[in-house]
Amino acid sequence: MVDVAAKAETQRIAVASGRIKMQRDTLKMITAGDTKKGDVLGIARIAAIQGSKRASELIPLCHPISLTKVGVEFSINQEDFEITCTVTAETVGRTGVEMEALTATSVALLTIYDMCKAVDRGMTMHDIKLLEKSGGKSGHWRAKT
Repeated sequence: MVDVAAKAETQRIAVASGRIKMQRDTLKMITAGDTKKGDVLGIARIAAIQGSKRASELIPLCHPISLTKVGVEFSINQEDFEITCTVTAETVGRTGVEMEALTATSVALLTIYDMCKAVDRGMTMHDIKLLEKSGGKSGHWRAKT
């Protein structure tokens, strides 16, 4: 792992997002709450938070960090039959939270897939990316749109 002992503790924030595309009926089922496994987006939100807390267990050389906040939002695109997940992870520490935000986003999308795969095995996850980060020596960064 990289030595971060000499770095200053600062507030660090990372925002990541990703999308899952599905069939029209699958999206209708999710939004109506008609899945056999329960509240898809509620469970995916919890899974995202759990995923953010376990990023260092999954990614070699990723520092374990103490998160101060993890926010998970879903937006539904009825026209393209997609759900976008956006995660904001925060900490006060010596290393960033980009991996935690990206892991959380991925786990949320995987949870949606898992909960709906019995009716739609063709769902696709895409555009998982870092949107923004702040804090630390490198300061603020935002993805170009």
